[in-house]
Parts: sequence; structure tokens; C-alpha cells
Amino acid sequence: MTNQNNRSKWDFGRFLQTLTYFEVIPFFNCLQRLLQGRAKDNKDKPIGGKRVGVILVAGATGGVGKRVVRRLVERGYQVRALVRNTHKAREMLGDNVELFEGDITIPETLTAEMMPNVTAVICCTGVRVQPVGGDTPDRAKYYQGIKFYMPEVVDSPEIVDYQGIKNLVQVAANYFTPLTEGGSDEKVVFDFTNPSDDIKNTWGAVDDVVMGGVSQSGMQLVEGTALFAGNVSTDNSGGFASVRTRNFDTPIDLAGYKGVELRVRGDGKRYKFFIRTEARWDGVAYSYSFDTVANTWMNVRVPFADLIPVFRAKTLQDGEPINPSKICSFQLMLSKFEYDGELNPKFSPGGFALQVEFIKAYGGAMPQFIMVSSAGVTRPGRPGINLEEEPPAVRMNDQLGGILTWKLRGEESVRESGIPYTIIRPCALTEEPGGKALIFEQGDNIRGKVSREDIAELCVRSLEQPKVCNLTFEVKEAEDTQSSPDWESLFSSLHDRIAAIKS
Repeated sequence: MTNQNNRSKWDFGRFLQTLTYFEVIPFFNCLQRLLQGRAKDNKDKPIGGKRVGVILVAGATGGVGKRVVRRLVERGYQVRALVRNTHKAREMLGDNVELFEGDITIPETLTAEMMPNVTAVICCTGVRVQPVGGDTPDRAKYYQGIKFYMPEVVDSPEIVDYQGIKNLVQVAANYFTPLTEGGSDEKVVFDFTNPSDDIKNTWGAVDDVVMGGVSQSGMQLVEGTALFAGNVSTDNSGGFASVRTRNFDTPIDLAGYKGVELRVRGDGKRYKFFIRTEARWDGVAYSYSFDTVANTWMNVRVPFADLIPVFRAKTLQDGEPINPSKICSFQLMLSKFEYDGELNPKFSPGGFALQVEFIKAYGGAMPQFIMVSSAGVTRPGRPGINLEEEPPAVRMNDQLGGILTWKLRGEESVRESGIPYTIIRPCALTEEPGGKALIFEQGDNIRGKVSREDIAELCVRSLEQPKVCNLTFEVKEAEDTQSSPDWESLFSSLHDRIAAIKS
């Protein structure tokens, strides 16, 4: 039996601090936040990662485009706006956006200088529609919708909505920054080479002090990396040190990817990487062990298919495979144990150090060309259509220069380009506040309305969604306008519907 007199002193204060940091004891956590002047919000949690590179927004000063730009900037993306007048665009979009002067209807203005480091295009262009006889300076009539006035098109729908889109698609296809291995894209979750304050407030130590041990570790930002380091001890029957993220306020959706990749430099020891898909403190985790080479940078790929469901280092033979659409937290660990009582063959007590440059998802094709089109584009001339029940744009398609017909031709040029795409067909656009429940459909049969705010949000969220890659769908506001959009369910419904058709 172990002589209790030889046990190292257990640090109860550090044990309590760990539980408080990870909100296992909510009362103490709230008290800590108040004492530190720290309000609970989303700023110290990642929003689910973002695409590497520049996002090009065409139609950036339009009703949807300017909202898309604002959201991208707020979320830390690099944004380049394609505009016809840089002076007016600067006044509207601010100083945090790179401007490129060009016109999609004039191919010679769409040069290679527009495309360096661009990994995706969000196209919000469209032929301008206005009331016959003009509009007020603030375009109040335009924002009411064409059902309130007799409309006319200012430009040619064929030139803007078809030829212009075709021009933009062509330059994108020629100059897009290549995707990663296998034609797939990546999604960065943590970039420690350019850290923000939220990273410092996300990772915390979970050492064997929670079980009576005395090991100590932490995560520090050092020279463009996150340094997981400390001292691991086997005293008091301990033997592990780890750092773990707080639960993300919004679970990260990595469905459609093959796994997670870490770039690390270690010390020759074997480490573990954990992913949790539930917010419980002491629940099931999905584990992957990897070896390091001392003082050598290496990329470690953690395939979702190879993750082992475990509970306290014991494998769960009947455990469910990981659901990568609901990732709640990450964890890095150095432990003397492997699984089910087996020892880590490369473990030794004492000091350790593991540097991490980034954590990202890999292997999921994501849309590179997101186009805002219109519901109703397939209805003009469709047999069986009752024009009296259709929105004005369908009824007046011919009077408006075939606006919907040419939008459909523009869509076809995107689909035929070979570029991974998402085509969004909103119903009648409004200036109403966003944040309402939405309905996604396919087949171009729905009617209704939807806020420009919600379409802008949909564009940004689609940017990181493998589930909507190479899909065309319609969207409208739900009748239950008290609810907010359930983005995960909306995207999953499209993904599941296509999967069912293919099967």
C-alpha cells in the first residue's frame, strides 16, 4: 500500500480554479467573471473558423453586398470589394476593405490584379430595377419592392445578369488560388501565428490535480505559436497534463471534412488530441494519439474515422462514431497511459513542450463561388404556371427585359464552370430587420419574402459549408417570425435531401 505520509501535497486551490474556469461550478465562475470585470459573451470563443485567403465581393455597394462586406469584416476576414467607383465605395464600406475598381460587364477591367490570394467570390450583382420615372434619392421606392410601383430596368439583363456573371466566373476560374490536396479546402479553427485575445481566454489547464495529482501545465502564446508545456508527475497516482478549450458557445460544424490537422513541433513524446461533441465536463471524448519528433515541425492529421470514443482513457466498444457537426471542445494531453490500462511507450515524467501553429479542418470541398440569384427564375414559360399567383417579377419577366430568364442563364454559367458553387435564390427582398426563421426549398416553387439582412448572413455562413457545395436552393422567411434561423438544421436539411436522392 502507498504510504500516505509520502504523498505530495495536493493543491486544492488549483483544483477549484480548474473547475471554475471550465464552468463546472457555475456560481464560482460567475463570481470570478464579476471580480475580473469580464462579461460572458461570444468574444472569447471561436465562431467556427474561417477560410484562409481573401474573399472577393462583387456588387459590394448594393443592398445585399454592403451587408455581406460588413459581416465579413466583423468576423475578421480579408475582404476585397469589386466596385465601379472607389471613392463612393470607400465612403460606404469604410477603411477595412480593399477596393478594386472594375465592372463585370467590361471584361478588360477584370484583370489578374483582382485575384491574388482570392479563395472565394460572393456575387451580389444584379441589373438595377427602379420605378418608371425614377426614384427618390434614398431609393425608398426601390426598397419597398416592385409590387408597389411600375418598374423598369436601367441596364440590360442580358449584359449584367448573364454576360457579366459569365465574365466574373471566367476570371475566377483562371486565377483562383488552388484548393488543397484532393481538390478539397480547409477551414482554420485556431491560427496561433496571428493570435487574437479570444485565444488567450479559451484554453485552460486540466491536469491530474482533478484526480489528486500534482502535474502542472499551461498554454502560452510564444513566437507565433501556442506552447503547451509544463511538468508531468506520477506522484499521488497521477501522470497526465493537458490543456482544453472551454465549450464553444456555438458548436463548430465540420461535417463534410475528413478530419482535423495540427501543425506541431514536439519533444519526441507521444501526445493525445481529443474532440468532444457534448458540453458535459466528464463525458465521452474522441481520442487520437500521435508521436512527435524532437525539435521538428510536422503536420499531424487526425481523421474523424480514426478517432476512438473513450471515457477516462477506457475505450467504449459500443461507442457511437463522432458527429463532426457538433464539436464542443478540443484538448491536448500528455499522459503515461494509452488506453485500457496500457502504458504510453514514449512517456517519461518531467518537463515537456509541444508547440502548435494551427488547428484546422481538412478535406472538405467548400463553395468558392456564391451567387445571389432569385426565386422564380425557372417559372417564365413553365407549363401549368398560373401567372396570377406569381410574384410581379415572374408576371413581368418580358416587360423587364427577360430579367429572370437571363438570371437563370447566369446561374448556368456558374454551374458549368467547374468551380465549387452555391446558388442562393431569395424570394422578394425586403429592408426589414433580419434574424427571422427561414425556410429552404429546392425546385423553385416557393413564394414569399426575406430580409436582405438574412440573405447577407446566409452568404457568409454558406462560405464555410461543405453541405451546400454545388447546390442551388430557394429561401424565404417563415411565417413564425418570432424564431431565429436554425442554421445547422437548415444546411443539414439540404445535405440530407441530396444524399437521399443520390442513394
